[in-house]
Amino acid sequence: MQLVNITLDAADPVRLAAFWSEAIGRDVAEASPYFAMLKPDEHGVRMLFIKVPEAKTAKNRMHLDFHAADRGAEIARLVNLGATRHDTHNEYATEWTVLTDPEGNEFCVTQH
Repeated sequence: MQLVNITLDAADPVRLAAFWSEAIGRDVAEASPYFAMLKPDEHGVRMLFIKVPEAKTAKNRMHLDFHAADRGAEIARLVNLGATRHDTHNEYATEWTVLTDPEGNEFCVTQH
């Protein structure tokens, strides 16, 4: 079995793909009003955004974690792109900050 897509539901797939394209430095491969997809990474994993009618209503059960050499600068860049900053935590010898993308999907940025 091989992971091929990380799929996020979206009200506006094109807008959400544009945010993530800038956030992680991958070009948009395809986009339409109903779905958008980023080009795959070196392992062949793509981010896929599918239009759904319902809004996000609860905390994600799964989220993405990213490592940054300069967490503060990376968080500032992501907020400038449209992310919202939430709490910062320091546990297990790791400090991370929770953010949400423009549609409210949680993700974290760590720095060891």
